[in-house]
Amino acid sequence: MDQVAVLEGWSEALEEVQQRISSYVARPEPRSRVRLYLEGMLGKAERRNGWHLAEAAGEATPYGMQRLIASASWDADQVRDDLQVYVCQHMGDPTAVLVLDETGFLKKGKSSAGVARQYSGTAGRIENCQVGVFLAYASCSGVAFLDRELYLPKQWTEDRARCKAAGIPGEQAFQTKPQLARGMLERALEAALPHAWITADEVYGQDRRLRLWLEEREEPFVLAVSSQEKPFVWTERGPQQLRVDAIADALPESAWQRLSAGEGAKGQRLYDWAEWPLWRLGAPEGRHRLLVRRSLEDGEERAYYIVFAPQGAALEEVVQVAGRRWMIEVAFEAAKQEVGLDQYEVRKWAAWYRFITLALFAHAFLAVQRARAEKGGSQSPPT
Repeated sequence: MDQVAVLEGWSEALEEVQQRISSYVARPEPRSRVRLYLEGMLGKAERRNGWHLAEAAGEATPYGMQRLIASASWDADQVRDDLQVYVCQHMGDPTAVLVLDETGFLKKGKSSAGVARQYSGTAGRIENCQVGVFLAYASCSGVAFLDRELYLPKQWTEDRARCKAAGIPGEQAFQTKPQLARGMLERALEAALPHAWITADEVYGQDRRLRLWLEEREEPFVLAVSSQEKPFVWTERGPQQLRVDAIADALPESAWQRLSAGEGAKGQRLYDWAEWPLWRLGAPEGRHRLLVRRSLEDGEERAYYIVFAPQGAALEEVVQVAGRRWMIEVAFEAAKQEVGLDQYEVRKWAAWYRFITLALFAHAFLAVQRARAEKGGSQSPPT
């Protein structure tokens, strides 16, 4: 297919996204600006802030772009809901995995909503930053984001004057990251997005209430935990709580299998894996498991997962789910590089949600076009 046809197909697909988002914007002027904003995010602007997006659109001032994010009448949560519909329509997969994770946004000063000295996985250390919690959809077609929440440390929720200055709603109470994650999962489950599993790192796996809530809803999961987690296992003395690293130490060498957790940038990601049944009163045998991953280079380097599996799920399937978690890290990197997820210059609560939601929709658009191109479709992002 020639380049003209590819560009026309790409433009039509972008028009679909623009129309979806614009339907939630009340006034004509900001409604017409949605397309320009998306094109700027998807283009080669030096940064995706008001000034650079306006420049890319040929506008003399940034005020129109800034109004769309700061003060125009539209609800970012409505657009978020439509983003989920869009991803489901174009990337829906009954074997998909819902992936939870967070990312940090380095910031200066103290005025931006939620900013604080806190750990940033992006920087790998404590920094002055905002932290966003995200839910992604990892399907056979690729990965796209479904939802986002801005984490507010207690020092914010305990200072109502500071919250008011940043535009944070007065009823906004402190929520842990697992609590924010549960809210996003509730929305995804209510939207009936097709999926088979849920996975996340230790921040979320350590929260026993989140695990129990998922079990109550019969939602299979593979959630990372620390070496100090103490689930129940059946022993010769009956059920006992043991640390997961102690359980792993006692596993016979025959319990380990070398399996790939999926293909990475350097080929198959091979590890040694083992699983062991966990004891739960009244629960069917085989559903609750401990999964252990061991490095091939350093046998002392291990990772641990609490698993709630469908009856009869094979180790190979559980390992593949654990491996899907890395897809959200790839998605964060792509969203930051390709649509400027971390390049915003807003301070208010509502503006953060608006910018991030538009960036996630732009990223989902690219994911959909790539999936179509890989399947031999006509729409592929131009280079």
